[in-house]
Amino acid sequence: MTTSSTASNFIRNIIEDDNRSGKWNQRVETRFPPEPNGYLHIGHAKSICLNFGLAKDYAGFCHLRFDDTNPEKEAQEYVDAICDSVKWLGFDWGKHIYYASDYFEQLYAFAEFLIENGKAYVDSSSAEEIRQLRGTLNQPGINSPYRDRTIKENLDLFRRMRAGEFPDGSHVLRAKIDMSSPNINLRDPVIYRIRHIHHQRTGDKWCIYPMYDFTHCISDALEKITHSLCTLEFEDHRPLYDWVLDQLQDKVPCHPQQIEFARLNLTYSVMSKRKLIELVENKLVDGWDDPRMNTLAGVRRRGYTPEAIRLFTERIGISKADSWIDMTVLEDCLREDLNERALRRIGVLNPLRLIIDNYPENQEEECYAPNHPQQPELGKRTLSFTKTLYIDQDDFMENPSKGYFRLSPGAEVRLRYAYIVKCTSIIKNDRGQIEAIHCTYDPDTKSGTPGADARKVKGNIHWLSTKYARSAEIRLYDRLFTQPYPDAGEQDFKTYLNPDSKKIVMAYLEPSLFEVQPEQIFQFERHGYFIADRVDTSPGKPVFNRAVTLRDTWGKIAGQG
Repeated sequence: MTTSSTASNFIRNIIEDDNRSGKWNQRVETRFPPEPNGYLHIGHAKSICLNFGLAKDYAGFCHLRFDDTNPEKEAQEYVDAICDSVKWLGFDWGKHIYYASDYFEQLYAFAEFLIENGKAYVDSSSAEEIRQLRGTLNQPGINSPYRDRTIKENLDLFRRMRAGEFPDGSHVLRAKIDMSSPNINLRDPVIYRIRHIHHQRTGDKWCIYPMYDFTHCISDALEKITHSLCTLEFEDHRPLYDWVLDQLQDKVPCHPQQIEFARLNLTYSVMSKRKLIELVENKLVDGWDDPRMNTLAGVRRRGYTPEAIRLFTERIGISKADSWIDMTVLEDCLREDLNERALRRIGVLNPLRLIIDNYPENQEEECYAPNHPQQPELGKRTLSFTKTLYIDQDDFMENPSKGYFRLSPGAEVRLRYAYIVKCTSIIKNDRGQIEAIHCTYDPDTKSGTPGADARKVKGNIHWLSTKYARSAEIRLYDRLFTQPYPDAGEQDFKTYLNPDSKKIVMAYLEPSLFEVQPEQIFQFERHGYFIADRVDTSPGKPVFNRAVTLRDTWGKIAGQG
């Protein structure tokens, strides 16, 4: 399958121009640089497919680099989850896995170099004082009272910061650029801060840690990245990216080009990692891999395939303009992929007994259903037909509305792959609820036998034998939010959590579905696509998650709400 980089876009045009001019000697090296402070989400998939896809298309390499400069929020769990998600999407970094912490010594040396050249200084102002002096978008900043410290004093303080002499927040190291710059990112940004905290890889060796804007560009240069691709919110940071590398031009092997593209904005979702963390920590979802989450671990458990997500990133394309992508585009990509690959099976999600009065009590016979209607080479499976069956309650209506062609008193339908039946009576309990339906069948109408199609009926419903069907837990997932833009207004995004985003039912399934392996996907006829849960499925005890319905019903449901 093609990647999102295959279609023509402005980034490919830049690379093509670079190759024609010989700027990088035909070399293309990209990177995907996540922070290990949470799980990747569907928005990251766009960047993964772009960076790894371009590298592959131009016979280059894509690096996986962890920006582990904030140990307060980072954990090995996140590193492992990120690696797992990138591999699951179908990409391999080979030997090119890196960590910003690999460069801590070099970053520190570069910081001293900036001090020695009068390009950085230690500021002893509080965080609030620095904010107040920074200015606004309309007003220039004001120089810190510590900006004119001598090089000797700055070096001494910075080395003592590293030695652990000072508490958190007492000093920072700032780049000395221009406090009157119209770009607020160039107003002497902080490039080092004190954090007395254990780092997952370097232990307690460091108590000062570099900031992202300082670390990222240098890491790119040290790894000889050619095209540093990032989302549009970093466009205003590009002058700082270039400033740092310009100061170190004789110290680093190259000066990569930062290129910005529009991030993915998906309706009925939140893309803020902070908000995803809030959902997890407040137990509003069942963890990072909850199938309702838009994390890659979540959508994988939901039943999305790598192929569907790669198709989605290809379909939405790459541009410089921010826009919203409707959730239906993603869902349609999954339907398109699963329609080809998913074997068909029957599940009765809301069972109702159907008794065929004129069918012999102990008789059984075999009916045959295709494993895939468009792929006859996949063969057929056997369904056992008996006197008592399960059908879905939705397939019976005591007082049918106009245009209802399924089963109702006196009406006929075809039991798919089997016979035509006619409803003769219904049985209700003391509360007036329908417990069973009595029917008669026409023995001359069995599907697949000569003359069976001579008599036509409009309704066609699915069924399972009560003798052979087995019960299993089915989780019916829907969108996590009721509003397309849950974090766009003044209301707290959690206000729009969908109370019906998860429903659990005990359904009856074909017996073969109890032999499945985790992550096997099927189409339950007329109900949608379902995956055997990768966590909770065990031998002989499947748990199925609904990945997506057979068609987009959300607009209709939302309208009724």
